[in-house]
Amino acid sequence: MSASPKTLLDSYDIFPKKSLGQNFMHDPQALEKIVACAELSPGDAVVEVGAGAGALTEKLAERARDVYAIEIDKRLQPLLEARFDDVPNVFLMFNDILKTDIRALVGNQDFIVVANVPYYISSAILWHFLESDHAPLRMVLTMQHEVAERIIAKDDSMNLLAVALQFYGKPRIVGKLSPAVFWPRPNINSAIVQIETHASAPIQVPSPSAFFRVVKAGFSLKRKQLKNALASGLHIKAAMATQLLQAADIDPKRRAETLTLQEWARLCRIVAESSP
Repeated sequence: MSASPKTLLDSYDIFPKKSLGQNFMHDPQALEKIVACAELSPGDAVVEVGAGAGALTEKLAERARDVYAIEIDKRLQPLLEARFDDVPNVFLMFNDILKTDIRALVGNQDFIVVANVPYYISSAILWHFLESDHAPLRMVLTMQHEVAERIIAKDDSMNLLAVALQFYGKPRIVGKLSPAVFWPRPNINSAIVQIETHASAPIQVPSPSAFFRVVKAGFSLKRKQLKNALASGLHIKAAMATQLLQAADIDPKRRAETLTLQEWARLCRIVAESSP
């Protein structure tokens, strides 16, 4: 049985940093649950974000062909290098994932992302991978349960990230984690979110950038009518925004959180057609 994260960190005189939101997972059942949700096969390549003390890294290395373990905290480098010195399929990198070129990291091969990351940065990490020119086949992340509920939102409670995840893939909550599986123990419950990415976009739009330009404009003013948010975000007059929405068969008085993915796509095409 591997030593606990606390024991390992104590041996290297390392203390968790609140500024990095460090909570190290130690519960064997929780680790196995995350690995199971990744649905790994022996030929898979995995990008792990937030290697921490290496507990999850170790489990991933037992199931996958290669594990690219990325850790931003360079204090952990001696610990991780000692732990995986004789594990040939673990490749350690001490870098900020948000500054890492995904294709340069894994080449052209397919890969799966597994991440136990600080909750404050989970949205940024999702955007980084999904908007990359080489997106993963699947992503499995632990995150604050409240955030997980928001990003799988549907119907009248959509948000920008929820739209993005539906555009790029199929997100779902596949497990729950209690605070007790982490050290230090957080004050919130966590969820395991699995995202199966689409091979191609489920809607027809001129381009992802054109699509998200419109969506971001729609969400640019919280709790405002769509005609006003769209006008502000696209830097056009409210009358023009009203015309575009009506052309897309969308009530200008609706709010962005009520639109479906298909309605956003229709609006995007109308906006693109109206552009000079």
